[in-house]
Amino acid sequence: MVEWTLGEGQRLKRVDVHEVYGGRRQGGIGPSRVSDNVLLFTDPSKGLQHGYFDGWGDDGCYHYAGEGQSGDQRMTQGNLSILNHRQDGRALRLFHGVASGVVEYLGEFTLPDDDPWYRTDAPDTDGELRSVIMFRLEPVDAALRKGARLPHTPEMVSSVTEVDVEQQHTERALVDPSREPYEAERREATLVRGYIEHLRGAGCEVVRHKILPRGVLKALYTDIYDATGRILIEAKGTVHRDAIRQAVGQLFDYRRHISPPPRGLALLVPTKPEDDLLDFCASVDIRVIWPEGDEYAHTSV
Repeated sequence: MVEWTLGEGQRLKRVDVHEVYGGRRQGGIGPSRVSDNVLLFTDPSKGLQHGYFDGWGDDGCYHYAGEGQSGDQRMTQGNLSILNHRQDGRALRLFHGVASGVVEYLGEFTLPDDDPWYRTDAPDTDGELRSVIMFRLEPVDAALRKGARLPHTPEMVSSVTEVDVEQQHTERALVDPSREPYEAERREATLVRGYIEHLRGAGCEVVRHKILPRGVLKALYTDIYDATGRILIEAKGTVHRDAIRQAVGQLFDYRRHISPPPRGLALLVPTKPEDDLLDFCASVDIRVIWPEGDEYAHTSV
């Protein structure tokens, strides 16, 4: 097998790397047949277009997205070569740069024994949301700690904090920040602002929750929490069935993280939904709220 001679910070053409050490000449993950290495290439600035969010975390690891630009990523092929690198007797070698030009060797890495990888949501090349594998690459020696940083490092314990309702974070925007909001999302934002003003006018304290589940890269944000009545409210800018179903799932997902638990759940929509959807929400004890003139109408639960 070929002996590794590159040093941290050394720059050379990617084609020359493969000429000596083997591995795939395209893509981000290159298991080699001529050397005991898996060659990894990263360029966060270019990877974003394919839903890759590589970067250094506060845990000292480089968080590296697996391969697969379409659909949910699976633990096969290149991804499996990373996971099994130690039992296969291979070193993980990380380079900055993914194109056919010059790349920089950052150093040798390995996977930690505990929590070597996790999943996160990201858009694929066509903009559809999918599940992506994220590896936690731990430097073996003094690897070059240069390049992008994660906005948040996944923790092994969940946390929930209250945030200002004026911070209009949306989960989809965090997953795909370059994407333009849909018309339904713009209607949703207007709807949320109006109902917040209504609640405050009635003397209610209104907040939002930032939820960081265990091992999750991107935060979850509730839309509205009436802290006075302890009512958790999810807003949707449309009343079509898929949106209502999604909102119900979000409410149940958020509720299990909030302590003490909300006394009630509610769905805020721009118009009154069809009767069958109102029955659906009533069957799971969710109140439906919609604007009616200058006031708001709602169902009883």
